[in-house]
Amino acid sequence: MSTSSHRWSRWLALLVVLGLLLAACGNSDDEDDAAEDDETTETTEGGEKVALDVPGVTDDEIRFAAFGTNSNNPLGTCVLDCYVDGIEAYFAWRNSEGGIYGRDLVVSKSLDDELGKNQVRALEIVGADEDFGAFSATQIASGWKNVAEAGIPLYTWSIHPESNGLEGVFGYAGAICLTCTNRATAYVAKLAKANKQASFGYGVSENSKKCAQANVATMKKYSGDIGGVDNVYLNDDLPFGLPNGVAPEVTAMKRAGVDFINACIDLNGMKTMAQELSRQGMGDVTMVHPNTYDQDFVTAAGDLFEGDYVSVSFRPFEAEAAGSDLAQFKKWMDETGSKIKEISMIGWINADLAYQGLKAAGPNFDRQKVIDATNAMEDYTAGGLIPPIDWGRQHVPPTEEDPATNGSDPQCFALVQVKNGKFQVVGDKKKPFLCWPGDTREWSEPEPTNFE
Repeated sequence: MSTSSHRWSRWLALLVVLGLLLAACGNSDDEDDAAEDDETTETTEGGEKVALDVPGVTDDEIRFAAFGTNSNNPLGTCVLDCYVDGIEAYFAWRNSEGGIYGRDLVVSKSLDDELGKNQVRALEIVGADEDFGAFSATQIASGWKNVAEAGIPLYTWSIHPESNGLEGVFGYAGAICLTCTNRATAYVAKLAKANKQASFGYGVSENSKKCAQANVATMKKYSGDIGGVDNVYLNDDLPFGLPNGVAPEVTAMKRAGVDFINACIDLNGMKTMAQELSRQGMGDVTMVHPNTYDQDFVTAAGDLFEGDYVSVSFRPFEAEAAGSDLAQFKKWMDETGSKIKEISMIGWINADLAYQGLKAAGPNFDRQKVIDATNAMEDYTAGGLIPPIDWGRQHVPPTEEDPATNGSDPQCFALVQVKNGKFQVVGDKKKPFLCWPGDTREWSEPEPTNFE
């Protein structure tokens, strides 16, 4: 999937880096018990017994740890619990088919990093050495490098640059370029018939600031291709949480004639912005949301977001499921009694990559073999849920000058619009991805695409 368009779904968690001091510690005295569980055997297709001495692998299970943010999340959104819901739904599906190599896939533990203790939880997992791999959905990814350096395959919510260059860390979108121009953003401006853009970012997050500045660069680059869009307002220094509201900012936008808002802020910030726009008679201004793919949130907001566009980093829930695993996702979320959320889909996609890596490594697997086998995948789509990722290239972010060496090919994104309070796919529901060639940043109309 387009690394630049994925940026929209990743900005949210990057915004909460508020200068917290992170503690790092952790140990475990369970290593001897884990070692006893690790020695096991497996039967290959030919009936030959293969001895496995692999952490987290027993005769019956392949165990994974999960760690990330539950408590102290300043956004108030469900992160780790909803993420694990998606992982466990996927594991339930595969286990219903017999698991893999005669073993069930299991989430053995789920550790809350309390926002500021991600490295602490990572070191606990590394020290215990009783899980084959790990999953992480966190607001501050301070411990990912520790897990990678221990040689433990790690599957993550791809919103942090801390995973860049780490060949044992697998998100769902590859490495990102926060400063690159973005044809997806320009395309939405064209759909909205925009003339004057405002861009916003939080001052406490360098990534949010870069995002806001990239929006400006995008319109400068593509303005002539999309009917003419001028950048008339930029504020990349908003206080997180908007404690004083945004009345002065909206007044300034009103004076500047803004008709299109591209903001690199969280869903609560977007709601505050929409409320003030409505109060000042600007409720018809189109907004682009990077983090508001939440039907419950949109429904509760009434008509505040009507007509707005929301970027989606995977096959939208509202798209046709044919040729993809979307129907399986919905079925097994229901079977496990879990509510469908954006982050639960990320957990499902991560779990699929873990399964596919094991499958590609073969029955005589270990951690490094799974990492190597995953990095050999050139067109991973999570069963048609995301555009193809080449894991041999996409641990490193592309650049503005060179989109091809490490970027997505093709570059794609999905888009929904709020109509009558409900999300509707923009374009063809059977071909929900809008794609451009990955070897150039030159403008062209996107191609509706389906991945199976």
